[in-house]
Amino acid sequence: MFNQTSKYILVLALLGTGTAITSCKETWLKPEPLSFYEPELTFKDIGGLKATLVACERNLRLEWYGDAMPMITESIFSDIAVEGTTDKSGPAQNLNLLITPDAQLNHIDYNRIGWYWLEGYKGIKYANTAISRIDLPTYKSEQEKNELLGAAYFHRAARYYRLTQQFGDVPLILTEINGPKLDFQTTKREVILKKMKEDLEFAEQWVPAVTDKGMVNKGSVSHLLTKVNLALGLFDDAIKSATNVIDGGTHKLMTSRFGANANDASRNVIWDLHRPQNKAIAANTEGLMLVIDRLNIEGNVEGGMLIMRNAVPLWFNNINTPNGNRGTIDTYGIEIDQVVKYGRGIGRLRPTDYSQNQIWDDKNDLRHAPGNWVRMEDIYYNNPAIKGEDSYYGKPLQLKNAEGVVLTIDTIRNWFDWPNYKLFVEDPLRVQPQGGNSDWYVFRLAETYLLRAEAYAWKGDMAKAAEDVNVVRARANCAPLAAGKINIGTILDERARELYFEEPRKTELTRIAYIFAQTGKPAPNGKTYSLDKFSDDNYFYDRVMEKSDFYNKGVKTRHADEYTMSPYHVLWPIPQSAIDGNTQARINQNKGYAGYEKNVPPLTEIPK
Repeated sequence: MFNQTSKYILVLALLGTGTAITSCKETWLKPEPLSFYEPELTFKDIGGLKATLVACERNLRLEWYGDAMPMITESIFSDIAVEGTTDKSGPAQNLNLLITPDAQLNHIDYNRIGWYWLEGYKGIKYANTAISRIDLPTYKSEQEKNELLGAAYFHRAARYYRLTQQFGDVPLILTEINGPKLDFQTTKREVILKKMKEDLEFAEQWVPAVTDKGMVNKGSVSHLLTKVNLALGLFDDAIKSATNVIDGGTHKLMTSRFGANANDASRNVIWDLHRPQNKAIAANTEGLMLVIDRLNIEGNVEGGMLIMRNAVPLWFNNINTPNGNRGTIDTYGIEIDQVVKYGRGIGRLRPTDYSQNQIWDDKNDLRHAPGNWVRMEDIYYNNPAIKGEDSYYGKPLQLKNAEGVVLTIDTIRNWFDWPNYKLFVEDPLRVQPQGGNSDWYVFRLAETYLLRAEAYAWKGDMAKAAEDVNVVRARANCAPLAAGKINIGTILDERARELYFEEPRKTELTRIAYIFAQTGKPAPNGKTYSLDKFSDDNYFYDRVMEKSDFYNKGVKTRHADEYTMSPYHVLWPIPQSAIDGNTQARINQNKGYAGYEKNVPPLTEIPK
């Protein structure tokens, strides 16, 4: 995939497609193209159009990679985690104070809200380039043309699905932009999603069931279509599109040992499923959409995922023995070398008690079993300096001494449990591993089952919903849930158990909050909601307040930054730079943020 079309990647960077929304107020300058590049000639070659899809695939993976990766921001605006950086002010903890339209919204020391805005429209730009120029090449068949068009529709729909759950109503751009444009208008979320549904239904008919790993296939299209159908409240359609994946014959849940370590009796299928070297192999039939990133291949992400750095606790510092000595260090090659085993974490992604403890309802759950799940008590006091002097050397960590005194100065950053089977990524380039290059799941069949379960639950068919939830639970060696125990909340619990750091949790919670507001159906908390008060009273906020042990509970960091959240955080602020740069029309701001009072009615249909 990379070798065939990589020569076109540079061309994409030179395209005069413009950014989706620009703050540039200067005269539009048309760059002199390099001698080898003319757009009309480049896109007469099918490879040129395919390069736009390679760009989409390449950028799709960036959500999970690098330091303070964007997925952390998705996670901390939810019930499963908070921002754990406590040694400075600035990270997104006091959301009421820090999350404003003109704040720093795209920096690893703050948050990545602005990254989602910019990257969303960048992906739309690449997809629109292929869509707008689809008729230029000569194709061998209609199938060849529509496969490419369907893949482009998928990438555009994937970006708009996310944008409409993160920001609500946003500008809709359906064509390639070849010149300056400063008159973007906000379009209603439902209008955008209906168009994406139409496009995905086309793609579902043409995209092949089997493609190279990392490329769009029929299963990934139907899976995304299921999410769009749910977002539109079309539950029968969601059941149909999910069933297309589940019964399609191509994808099956992995229930037996496979791949690397398959003969290691100390491991299990959950471990196998999440090994980097197993995710994209032919034997793995569960992955629907993956991003590909491996050591020493062209186009990989420099430095890799850094997932252990960001999502594992700072276990090697600020933890004392009961005798008062420094108990842990991250030195490589010492007698009790734990840095190779667990990585050198700094605790940016701090799971809530809900993620660590409350959701685990079955003691036999393989996802929470020793080896797959690491508890702080599984770590040992390993500081060589205290060997022979402190009786606790070589013994398991403990949070408190006999008098009840906490033995770490920071329980937020230094002390929490984590799913090692998800987060352990080999890192051969560093002696203190932080998480190297790895393929990653974007969509996985286990989620398809949970999406169909959700659709059944919205329809009130709890028996069918329980069947789908229990397929996922059975693979994890859990006892089945009775139909009477199923509701949207218990399905969210199962998603948290199965999809930690895979699903964009904020996106999915907001989608569900929208459905409660659209339908008026009672939520698990007994409340009903409405769209006209969405930013003031919503299930997203109530769910986070119910499950999180941080937000609005008076919890503060060492720098006295308090964890706060408000109902309007169900939608993120539109970056002020996007609004200010759009000088000839109005991009609306979300309620709760400065500038909302200047809003104009959004578009309720797509202009002809």
